[in-house]
Amino acid sequence: MEKSTGKFAERLRAALLNAGYEVRPAILEREFNLRWRGKPMTLHGVRRWLIGETIPKEDKLLVLAEWLGVPPQHLRYGAEIENRIEDQRARWEHAIQVTERDVIEAYLKLPPTQKRAVREIILGLGQTTRKL
Repeated sequence: MEKSTGKFAERLRAALLNAGYEVRPAILEREFNLRWRGKPMTLHGVRRWLIGETIPKEDKLLVLAEWLGVPPQHLRYGAEIENRIEDQRARWEHAIQVTERDVIEAYLKLPPTQKRAVREIILGLGQTTRKL
């Protein structure tokens, strides 16, 4: 069992319990197929999710997440990725001053060709600064 599939299985089992369901393949199969509009999942298929052999494709993951009331990225990746994203966002919020925000806002309003030019200038200046 690969580490990421095992972690997914743990999160799926926890989400089932938190939503008030027993962690049993028959329950997962029935409840998932009530909400899924594609070809029904088999008992064997959902069992593989629960024991960490496979992870469902994105469309099925979205159905699971909506049904169980958890964000799909939490089911797929866990809280670790959410925490890393939030930490990065907080660093940006702390580091960027009001004047820099104005520059970024102006940059976002530029057409693509001008954005490319500005990007090249900034990256070039960054390389020059590193050499000094």
